[in-house]
Amino acid sequence: MFIEPKIRGFICTTTHPAGCFKNTLDQIKYVTNQHPIRKGPKKVLIIGASTGYGMSSRIVTAFGAKAETIGIFFERPADSRRTASAGWYNTAAFEQAAGQADLYAKSINGDAFSNSIKDETIDLIKRDWGGGVDLVVYSLASPRRTHPKTGTLFNSVLKPIGEAYTSKTIDIMSGQISDIHIDPATPKEVEHTVAVMGGEDWMMWIDALLDAKLLAPGVKTVAYSYIGPELTQPIYSRGTIGQAKKHLEETSKLLTQKLSDTSGQAFISVNKALVTQASAAIPVVPLYISLLYKVMKEKNLHEGCIEQMYRLYANFLYRQDGHVPVDTEGLVRIDDWEMREDVQQMVSELWSEVSVGNIDKITDLKGYRHDFYKLFGFSVDDIDYQNECIVDISIPSLVFKERV
Repeated sequence: MFIEPKIRGFICTTTHPAGCFKNTLDQIKYVTNQHPIRKGPKKVLIIGASTGYGMSSRIVTAFGAKAETIGIFFERPADSRRTASAGWYNTAAFEQAAGQADLYAKSINGDAFSNSIKDETIDLIKRDWGGGVDLVVYSLASPRRTHPKTGTLFNSVLKPIGEAYTSKTIDIMSGQISDIHIDPATPKEVEHTVAVMGGEDWMMWIDALLDAKLLAPGVKTVAYSYIGPELTQPIYSRGTIGQAKKHLEETSKLLTQKLSDTSGQAFISVNKALVTQASAAIPVVPLYISLLYKVMKEKNLHEGCIEQMYRLYANFLYRQDGHVPVDTEGLVRIDDWEMREDVQQMVSELWSEVSVGNIDKITDLKGYRHDFYKLFGFSVDDIDYQNECIVDISIPSLVFKERV
């Protein structure tokens, strides 16, 4: 069929398989052109493995460190009415490339919050690896979670805490800038957001793997976070999502204590602001990112997901000297280039000046849109979108599948 992008709000309801394949293969090519990560992990479990930082983590560990990988995700296959989700095609491309490189790669499709997916994953690790997982990546980004013990459905919200927040935001497709007013979250909304985006499920995964004796001595586990500048903090770090991220940080400390008997460690990697399906949904953030892209590209500091993840694993988590650099709070900071004083000063100055009249001049709105479309396989170089394409593509090593 012929496929065109169909935008609804901050998501695209169609995806292009050829574009998704090209995106994934381009990331693999980038990693294979870098220095190998010689002291990297060898058996890696990625929870949230099909898009964004999770997929890039899988690519870096597999093609940079020659690791065997198991990826967990919740993606939609194609049917007679619609294309598969982007993460489905990304994973199909990754597994095909891994097979050609003789790298072990298997995937499980389903709700990672559920006990059934945890059990299925443990069974697969026992069957294929017998144990010895030496890296667990936790990269879930979901707006809701059903608690596996109580059955309670939690829904996250993106709201300030304590007082209402008014700022400016942008419609990325039209370029229109408008004021946005967001009422403060209720205590229940804060609780729900922490339940979805905090560290409880990360802890449940590590507990399940520990109980099954599947973690190798010296195991590392990492979850991803974001802090950002002062101008986004009312809606981010000091808002509901910030409370969830604080819980994630507290969980990492508890996990390091829990893993101490095996010399294991848990880390939070604070990553750069990038165009992802998750960040596109946060008010104010797309305008900030379009300004940030402008500044960082001019300073030759811009990175995408794959560059960020290669730097995380090669220069931080698996350095040759074995030392993991962290800040005073114990956080790995690969947002270091974004948060440079000169970068933030320029972004702040542009923020005060930006308007509909100058938006194309002082922001990289074009670059933001390009990256947004690329998430779904569109606007990818060397893809002829006038060609028909096959949408029903299988994932070679899918061992379990729940319908989305």
